[in-house]
Amino acid sequence: MPRPTARVLTLLELLQSGGTRTVAELAGRLGVEGRTVRRYVHQLIDLDVPVESVRGRYGGYRLASGYRLPPLMLSDDEALAVLLGLVAGRRSGLTTTEHTASETASAKIRRVLPKHIARRLDTLLEALAFTDQPGDFDTPDAGVLLTIADAVRHRRPVSIRYTDRDGRHSERTLHAYGVVAHAGRWYVTGEDARIAEDRTFRLDRIADARTLPGSFEAPVGAGPAQRVLSGFATAGYRHEVTLRVHGTAGQIRAHLPASVASLEEYAPVAGEDRATERWLRVELRAERLDWLPPVLASLDRPFVIERPDELRDLVTALAGRLASCARQA
Repeated sequence: MPRPTARVLTLLELLQSGGTRTVAELAGRLGVEGRTVRRYVHQLIDLDVPVESVRGRYGGYRLASGYRLPPLMLSDDEALAVLLGLVAGRRSGLTTTEHTASETASAKIRRVLPKHIARRLDTLLEALAFTDQPGDFDTPDAGVLLTIADAVRHRRPVSIRYTDRDGRHSERTLHAYGVVAHAGRWYVTGEDARIAEDRTFRLDRIADARTLPGSFEAPVGAGPAQRVLSGFATAGYRHEVTLRVHGTAGQIRAHLPASVASLEEYAPVAGEDRATERWLRVELRAERLDWLPPVLASLDRPFVIERPDELRDLVTALAGRLASCARQA
């Protein structure tokens, strides 16, 4: 049976969640009688917690409005949600407070967490990377997220049960390089041990994750975020497109980000500034091509289509329509 002190803290947490709680509801949640609930309420009042008594048919107990309540009690999932929200907001520039306010809030939460939870959350934050494209994030299973983050930190294989976009189920052994947040989704990138090739998996499609014995060496080179973006740009689609564009990398990336296209930046000649406009090779894959001619037009840079011929025809057709509209009075 829980100790009385634990029940008092549980009562405090129930009241902290908001609204008015009836005596019967609180008694049922705490597993005690109504008079015991009233005794616990008086103990909270003795601790200067402003618990109000509400009379009437739907009466009960509630906390005084606007009370800044110590201590703040969070479950594992709640602590994870708060810390990830602070980190994601700071990283994507979505916070309305100063940078230091976000950091001090994170530090305060870490300081009051139980040590085993704090260690797991710190492990996750160390393994986490962000791309430059923010979004409203989905909600992967917290246990899966923390297990994979721990595997990333200690370079241990992890077994996952995965469901792909076609609904096919599989079990894989993954050598995870990192966890990446991109465009509202969480991904893990690493080597699929069965086929010895790098793969990227959506965390919300992973039903279970178990750490396995052994270890592996992470490859040098591109970091997890860049690997995820490169994987999107080279994914298997119907059309393979190769272009040459005369401009700077910044001008091209403004319309064709790293998650869409790979960019081959030729080494500048001696004395040439990297910001100087020059011919750059752009490669991408797409299921459809109809969206690409307007993007190329919006570049407002000279370009050459190396392949496919179908794209050249679509660009010619768009140019004809634009010219026809421009000639109309």
